[in-house]
Amino acid sequence: MTIPQHPGDAATYAERVTQHVPALHDLHRMTGLLLAERVPASGRILVLGAGGGLELRALAERYPGWRFDGVDPSSVMLDQARETVGDLMDRVALHEGYIDDAPEGPFDGAVCLLTLHFLARDERLRTLCSLGRLLRSGAPLVVAHHSFPNDDAQSDLWLRRNADLLISRGVAPSQAEQGIETMKTRLPVLSPWEDEGVLREAGFGAVQLFFAAFTFKGWVGVRD
Repeated sequence: MTIPQHPGDAATYAERVTQHVPALHDLHRMTGLLLAERVPASGRILVLGAGGGLELRALAERYPGWRFDGVDPSSVMLDQARETVGDLMDRVALHEGYIDDAPEGPFDGAVCLLTLHFLARDERLRTLCSLGRLLRSGAPLVVAHHSFPNDDAQSDLWLRRNADLLISRGVAPSQAEQGIETMKTRLPVLSPWEDEGVLREAGFGAVQLFFAAFTFKGWVGVRD
């Protein structure tokens, strides 16, 4: 999940991310269905960017035989994940850090939601390559994050649409406008075709777009 900028953000994370990401609960459900196409009933799943615990909770509820390792650099957000996962924590291990701090594989599948848009292309590629080395051959990876055309005209159009959606859901116009500036200046967003290229370069095949909701896109791929 996304990384909060200060501890106060963690307390309202679930509410904010549900408001900001269209069809978030459906995204979690689709993620599970895509993983389940290839992950065995007793599979082991790596969740990169697990802070907040929303996808961990959703997947653990629907797939009682799966075990999970969640990795996130924020101790505050990992505490929030523990609270969110609650009574299902017996099948979840949380690790503070980045992909290099993940436990040894092989994993049967992996998830990285609302995280990769924080990483510039080179670091994104390195992270995906490192993640791929932890997966068994044929294991699925599901990713979703901000991804939209990055030429000025198209970028402005999609950011405007994203802001208008937030305003329609009750976000203050000033906050939505600030979000546009934050995304333009602080997020190294790639275009959808660049995102797909990075996944393939990192060793994932059969890459398919499965989710598109304004500025958010999601892909599933398979470890070669």
